[in-house]
Amino acid sequence: MFDVMRGMTAQIAGTIRDLAPIVLVVGFFQIVVLRQPVDGLGEIAFGLLFVMAGLAIFIQGLEMALFPIGESLADAFAQKGSLFWLLAFAFGLGFGTTVAEPALIAVAAEAAGIMAEGGAIPKTESATEGYALALRYTVAVSVGTSIVIGVWRILKGWPIQWFIIAGYILVVALTTVAPAEIIGIAYDSGGVTTSTITVPLVTALGVGLASAIKGRNPMVDGFGLIAFASLLPIVFVLLFGIVVQG
Repeated sequence: MFDVMRGMTAQIAGTIRDLAPIVLVVGFFQIVVLRQPVDGLGEIAFGLLFVMAGLAIFIQGLEMALFPIGESLADAFAQKGSLFWLLAFAFGLGFGTTVAEPALIAVAAEAAGIMAEGGAIPKTESATEGYALALRYTVAVSVGTSIVIGVWRILKGWPIQWFIIAGYILVVALTTVAPAEIIGIAYDSGGVTTSTITVPLVTALGVGLASAIKGRNPMVDGFGLIAFASLLPIVFVLLFGIVVQG
């Protein structure tokens, strides 16, 4: 318990240090440039305390729970030696953490509404809900697939740069033929998928797997899964637009 409290104190101090530049920038432009008083200063200060406490608790929780869980699961699957279950777990991890991501839900709902307003889909509640749900599941499947590809790359020891280069060449090619309405959504989908839960679990999975496999270097082979999780949703959503709207 003492170690936890000491870790929390260190996290709070680190959070204050990390948030200080943001507070200074906002304060400078508010007071020096705009020369306007800050409305509700007490409420803002109180909110900042919640932000600092929340970030500190979240980071401490990652270090105590999610990182160890991801690494232990990766080590257990490597020891088990079952390729099928390892890849099934990788897909399930990517799919499960993405499909319920709040940022993705918000972006999918907004995209469906804009599509309906623009006449790309029928302007009905069922049509917009169906479009948003289909978009969410497309992104979730793409993230699950990307984690499978990333895990397979770690197992084989293949260089990551060739996958990334090929992936972005495919993105550029698909962009030239995809409907204009879907291109921006597709590019944004790569960002909203890398959530606060997906990133630590997937990173821990990659590092743990590279550490458990003989001949793999965690620094070289363990990282890069998030790059796949950001890239492949762009490809899948562009294909989604071509198929659904094309």
